[in-house]
Amino acid sequence: MNYKLSLLDTHAKNLYPLGDDFSGKSPQGTTLSVNNYYMEQDGRPFFGVSGEFHFSRMEPARWEDELIKMKLGGVNIVATYIFWNHHEETEGSFDFTGRRDLRRFVELCRKHGLYVILRSGPFDHGEVRNGGLPDWLYGKPFEVRRLSPGFLACVQRLYTEVAGQVKGLFFGDGGPIIGVQIDNEYMASSAPWEMTTGISNEWAFGGDEGEAYLLRLKELARECGLRPVFYTCTGWGNAPAPDSMLPLWGGYAYRPWLFYSHKGEHPATEQYVYQDYHKNGIVCTDDFRPKYKPETRPYACCEMGGGMMCSYNYRFQLPYKSVDAMANVKLGSGCNFLGYYMYQGGSNPIGKNGQYLNESQVCKISYDYQAVLGEFGQVRESYKRTKLLHYFVRSFARELCSLPTVLPEGASSIDPNDTDTLRFAVRTDGRRGFLFVNNFQDHCTTHDRIEETVTLEMEGGPLTFSFGIAAEENCILPFHMDLDGIKLVQANAQPITRIERDGGGVYVFLVPKGMKGEFVFAEGAEVDGSNIFICPDGLTAEEFAVTQGEKQAKVLVLSRDMAEQMYIVDSGRLVFTTEALLEDETGLRLETMEPENTVYCYPADSLGGEHTVQGPLGEYRFVTENWQEGAVTVEQAGPSRYTLKLPENLMGGAKDVLLKIEYAGDIAHAFLNSRMISDNFHNGAPWEIGLRELAGELREEPMVIAITPLKEGANVKVESPMAGRLEEIGKSVAGLHRAELCPVYEIGLGR
Repeated sequence: MNYKLSLLDTHAKNLYPLGDDFSGKSPQGTTLSVNNYYMEQDGRPFFGVSGEFHFSRMEPARWEDELIKMKLGGVNIVATYIFWNHHEETEGSFDFTGRRDLRRFVELCRKHGLYVILRSGPFDHGEVRNGGLPDWLYGKPFEVRRLSPGFLACVQRLYTEVAGQVKGLFFGDGGPIIGVQIDNEYMASSAPWEMTTGISNEWAFGGDEGEAYLLRLKELARECGLRPVFYTCTGWGNAPAPDSMLPLWGGYAYRPWLFYSHKGEHPATEQYVYQDYHKNGIVCTDDFRPKYKPETRPYACCEMGGGMMCSYNYRFQLPYKSVDAMANVKLGSGCNFLGYYMYQGGSNPIGKNGQYLNESQVCKISYDYQAVLGEFGQVRESYKRTKLLHYFVRSFARELCSLPTVLPEGASSIDPNDTDTLRFAVRTDGRRGFLFVNNFQDHCTTHDRIEETVTLEMEGGPLTFSFGIAAEENCILPFHMDLDGIKLVQANAQPITRIERDGGGVYVFLVPKGMKGEFVFAEGAEVDGSNIFICPDGLTAEEFAVTQGEKQAKVLVLSRDMAEQMYIVDSGRLVFTTEALLEDETGLRLETMEPENTVYCYPADSLGGEHTVQGPLGEYRFVTENWQEGAVTVEQAGPSRYTLKLPENLMGGAKDVLLKIEYAGDIAHAFLNSRMISDNFHNGAPWEIGLRELAGELREEPMVIAITPLKEGANVKVESPMAGRLEEIGKSVAGLHRAELCPVYEIGLGR
């Protein structure tokens, strides 16, 4: 198909600072500020990439390595909920120890150069019991989330305790905390009081006092010592957004809450249709109905679906390509601040009185969320794909952030079920920019596109892109891009980053699936005597130099598969591995499920030691001692109950061991010493449990797996004359098919 888009009337954004409520300075002289389109650091565009990580949902021994993974995944801001009922389960008694140690978590973020946004409550949600509100609030003589003296006194106590924990860790003190969110989804969402679930099903109050409530809580937070660069609030659901707070947005394409009260097919959503979120008067999706003029605030996100939990009534396997596809659409739609919920999965703690702290529609313990990083640190395809976008937005923030969005006519109103019309957007100042293309749609099947053309009408004449793109793929294609003084007119390749090498720049690109890589440079520029470079068939990694007079730039172009293995480390080296890479003061470490690993790097000799050369990359082999394999002994203890005896030397030198279970049934629970340690709503994917913290107990006691059958024709029989009930079932399915131990190794790669 042929598409056209005029850029002739494109005008630069009218940019202005948002003022003192959105700016700060560190003791070292670093400044952070927000204008009406993007953040700035030291007066230059700063592209924030936020990933949600709930510290109280993970054992603290795992925090640091997961934060390192986030950093190497291109995240530069960690957002975390402070769940009130995780810290003040009993009124007046606070707990900030162990996995609730907020200060230690924030200090680790500082150690690894990550900014922090505290989502401070009092109401959070996050599929936590009562949305994070402690049970004891239910019996108080006031309504929660209202400006009553009693409730405000309780919130003041919470904020004072939190502020004491993070004293000295705000940006103005030289610390990493740059933002504090006040409440969550105020007047837009609530959560059930779990003590009433199944009886009266009463919900916590959602709020009705508008901006006044948020502003009073902001004032209270400041009085208590929570003093960030800026305060945030959530914007969706027609929520209030005071002028002195930064409204944050998001988007979910997989919505279990649709099935809390009814059944049916999940509809395709508008999340993969380009919009212009920074244009006054425009009608966007149902998720974006701001009460302010869009051009007066950045379109910033805190809750793009980095995964999604299964609820009892909605089981599914998240397509991991949905995550970076949404990020692409947000970027093309004018977003200059990406934020994922969740980026890191976790496990709910159990309350001190044995109470489960989950919301009743979701698992009691597991909050894996099918997130970018799993409950036990598993690296998902979404991690490998999103980090390439994160490298791009951070490397080219100056080139991207100021550019307005331009859409073809009708682009924002494409029916989500229409997978024939090409979805594209341009961010441009009329002279240069980026073409965004998306070929993913939730709850629909997309198809490979073979011959598409997009012609951009510009002052210097039309510019035509001709390309194919695979189903479920997305891409960003540059035009009139400056490569160290040499003009790249256009490319059928996506920019990733620029690194320094030998005193010059190396620009790294990937070729999207289904596309033939091609670079067209301005007349006078040369690549082996031509101004056009066409990537060879079977591309893995190719390097070429382009020159124009005295100017030179190098280009490293990668296949999509090779690019997904790429990490940027320390001084700009590139390391390629299919596994998780970690970097700290000790050097580089590989977290892998294989004892033998091949690692590539660029420049070829930059890892040192013995290696071979594969094109522009060096190939290295790393081997560690194989884990002493041991089998799981499974014994059936009842119709749908099993005991699992694990090897005495379970860890065997491994960093962790994952227990992978395949079963049939509705729900499964794992117990150790009669204590629930994990649970799972069956969705067809293997159930994984990290055993590192449990190894000592497992030497002494077997694990018990209890499977709730999947029932057909179930009926509760109540004819008894006494107070008795009995369930009658037509057919039930429950069975443990396989239990397997999978070691996780850690291999040092040197510095």
